[in-house]
Amino acid sequence: MMLLDEILSFNEKFVEEKNYQAFETDKFPNKRAVVFTCMDTRLVELLPNALNLKNGDVKMVKNAGAILTDPYDSIMKSILVAVHALQADEVFVIAHHGCGMNKFDTEGFLEAVKDHGIDENTVNNMDHDPKEWLVGFNDVTKSVEQSVRVIENHPLLPESIPVHGLVIDPSTGKLDLVTKGY
Repeated sequence: MMLLDEILSFNEKFVEEKNYQAFETDKFPNKRAVVFTCMDTRLVELLPNALNLKNGDVKMVKNAGAILTDPYDSIMKSILVAVHALQADEVFVIAHHGCGMNKFDTEGFLEAVKDHGIDENTVNNMDHDPKEWLVGFNDVTKSVEQSVRVIENHPLLPESIPVHGLVIDPSTGKLDLVTKGY
């Protein structure tokens, strides 16, 4: 069975048995916060449990590495929507130790792109220089500090909104405080 078929089969039973009722909530975060974190699979259940978060408690925004460098990208837009339209009044940036974006191998990644059938002309004719766009970080703490700065300095973020920076251990869930926004 293909993954999509497996998912659809499970989903049909999930809805039929009304298992969704255990997750009912509204669109406003109960703990009035937005969490920006990495998409790492180890964090899917660990992060909410390590922070005592339940379904409906926070708005969750993710990307590779919890990296925010452009104050006008979709991550920042999501954070601002959470604050201005969805009643979030704190922001948490949470990266993790052992992240794949730490010392990211851009050249190796571009080779993998080509191995997947994307020709070199396509790579070379993108609107963004992939060697500048497809980058990671060298120090997780400095990366969190950078993301926090981008958020804090956005002209549409009220000064009253604290922005916190943390690093989580993906093995134990232990949090290291980088920036306390209060």
